[in-house]
Amino acid sequence: MEQESLLKEVTAKAKIWLGEEYDAETRAEVQRMLDAEDKTELIECFYKDLEFGTGGLRGIMGVGTNRMNIYTVGAATQGLSNYLLQEFSDLPQIKVCIGHDCRNNSRKFSEISAEIFSANGIKAYLFEDLRPTPEMSFAIRHLGCQSGIILTASHNPKEYNGYKAYWNDGAQMIPPHDKNTIVEVNKIRTAKDIKFKGNPKLVEILGEEIDNIYVEKLKTISLSPEAIERNKDMKIVYTPIHGTGVKLVPQALAAFGFTNIIHVPEQDVVSGDFPTVYSPNPEEPAALDMAIKKAIETDAELVLASDPDADRLGVAAKNDKGEFILINGNQIALIFLNYLIQRYKESGKMTGKEYIVKTIVTTELIAKIAEKNKIEMFDCYTGFKWIAAIIGELEGKKQYIGGGEESYGFLPEDFVRDKDAVSSCALMAEVAAWAKDNGKSLYELLLDIYVEYGFRMEKGISVTKKGKSGAEEIEQMMKDFRQNPMAEIAGSKVTLVKDYANLTGYDKIENEKMILDMPTTSNVLQYFTEDGTKVSVRPSGTEPKIKFYVEVAGVMKSREDYANACATAEAKVNAVKASLGI
Repeated sequence: MEQESLLKEVTAKAKIWLGEEYDAETRAEVQRMLDAEDKTELIECFYKDLEFGTGGLRGIMGVGTNRMNIYTVGAATQGLSNYLLQEFSDLPQIKVCIGHDCRNNSRKFSEISAEIFSANGIKAYLFEDLRPTPEMSFAIRHLGCQSGIILTASHNPKEYNGYKAYWNDGAQMIPPHDKNTIVEVNKIRTAKDIKFKGNPKLVEILGEEIDNIYVEKLKTISLSPEAIERNKDMKIVYTPIHGTGVKLVPQALAAFGFTNIIHVPEQDVVSGDFPTVYSPNPEEPAALDMAIKKAIETDAELVLASDPDADRLGVAAKNDKGEFILINGNQIALIFLNYLIQRYKESGKMTGKEYIVKTIVTTELIAKIAEKNKIEMFDCYTGFKWIAAIIGELEGKKQYIGGGEESYGFLPEDFVRDKDAVSSCALMAEVAAWAKDNGKSLYELLLDIYVEYGFRMEKGISVTKKGKSGAEEIEQMMKDFRQNPMAEIAGSKVTLVKDYANLTGYDKIENEKMILDMPTTSNVLQYFTEDGTKVSVRPSGTEPKIKFYVEVAGVMKSREDYANACATAEAKVNAVKASLGI
C-alpha cells in the first residue's frame, strides 16, 4: 500500500515535467520513465526534492526533482533570488557572485543561474571560467555581494554536480538563511515559476583581476619567508586532479617564493570525466598515485593535490626510509595548527586573543595542543560553514589563526570563509621548508607532535546505502544506536555520550546530564570511553552514507615508537569496528 501511494505521488510529480515549459529532451526522458515497466528509476528521480545539506545542493545529474538539472538548479536560484529580494529590499542593487568547477554541465548551470539572477534584477558577477571555491568566497566579500553560489560537487564521482549557496559574509549558508531559502525554493513548483530570460546588463564577467588580488592577499599569511628563501628550490609536485586548482595553486606557490613546482601534465587537463582517476578525492590514496610516481621520478620532497573545486588538499611526504606516505586529514590539521601556534609564539605575534577551531569529529589531539599552548579552541559541527560562523561571531573581538576538519579541509586565513586548498597548499609547502630549515622532514615534524602531545590514530568508515531504501536504512541505524546505547566499546567502558540531535550529554562517571552548547541540533552521536577512544556516528549530508569516525589513543615516547604505536592502534580500531558491527 505504501509503495502504491509513493508511486502515485511520484507519477503526479513526473507528469508536471511533461508540460511545455520543459524542454523536449527532458519531456522525452520523463515519458520514457513513466512508460517503463520497472518504476525504480522514476521513483529515484522524483521521490524527493534535492535539499541543502552540509555541502548545499548535491546530486546525480539527470532528469527529475531529485537530480541536478537546469530546472532544479533554476528552482534553487529562483528561490534564492526571491529570498534575497526580501532580505535586502532596502538596497538599490543586490549583488551575487557565481563560480563553477570543472564538472560536466557546471558552466551551463552557472550561466543559467546568472540569467535567472539578472532576470530578477540582481547583479550577477560571473567568473569567466572555472575557479576555486575559496576564490568565490573571497570575491563575495571583496565585491560586497549579498550572496554567492558555486556549481560543484567537490570530490564526488563524475556523475554528480552540486550547488553551494553562500551569504554576504562569504560563508555557506547556516540557519536561518539556509532554511528560509529552502522555503522559497519549495514554493517553486514548476518551470513556469522560474524567470529564465535574463538581463545582460546585469551580468558582469570576472577575470584575472580577482585572481591577482586574491593571491596577493594570500601572501599575507606567510609566517616564514626566510625559510622559504633558503629552501625556495625545494622540489614540489602538485596536481589539481583535473580541477580548478590548475592555475591558482601554482600561482600561489610562486607568490610565496617557491621556484621548483613540478606538474603532472595528464592531470593538468581540465575534465569533468576525471580520466586518470577512479575518484577525484584526495582522501582516496589512488587519487595521488600519479603525483607520487612523478615525485619519485623527479626526486621531489613533497606532493600536494587539490580536489576538483580546490577547497580540500592532499599531502604526501617522505618517511624515514625515503618512501612517500600519505598525510591524512587529521594529521594535516595537526601539522598546520602546531606550526601556526609555534610561529605565532616565536615571532611575537601572540596577543592572548588568538583562537583555533576544529569540528567535533576531528582529532582530540588538537584540543591537547591548544590546552598546552594556552590558546582557545572551539569545537563545531562538520561542515566548514560552522567554522566560518565562529569566525564571523568573533570578528573584531578575537584573532582567528586557523581551523580544520578531518576531511582534508583547512583554512589559514579569515578573508575567505570556506576551506581553502589554494592557501593551504602554499602554507603546507612553507611548513615543509620551515621544517627543513630546522633540520627535520615534514614526516619527522608530525612524529614530534605525537611524541610531545600523545599518539592518536583516526579511521573514517563510510557505509553506503543508496536510494530511498538506503536513506531509510540509515535512519533506522541511527535510531537503533539511540534506542540501544552502547555500554562499552572494544572492552572499554563508555564514560560519556553526546547526542547532538537533542543537544544533551550524559556523563556516566558523574552520573549527570549536560546541555551541549551548539547553535542548532545535528544528527550526530558521540561515545567517549575510559581508554581515550572516541566514536562519532552521523549520516552524510551530501552522500548516501552513514559515517563512523573512530579515534583511539596510544603511547609514543620517541620517533622510533611510531611503528609499534600504529600497529597497536590499528588492532584497537579493528576491535572498535567489531563492537560497532561494521
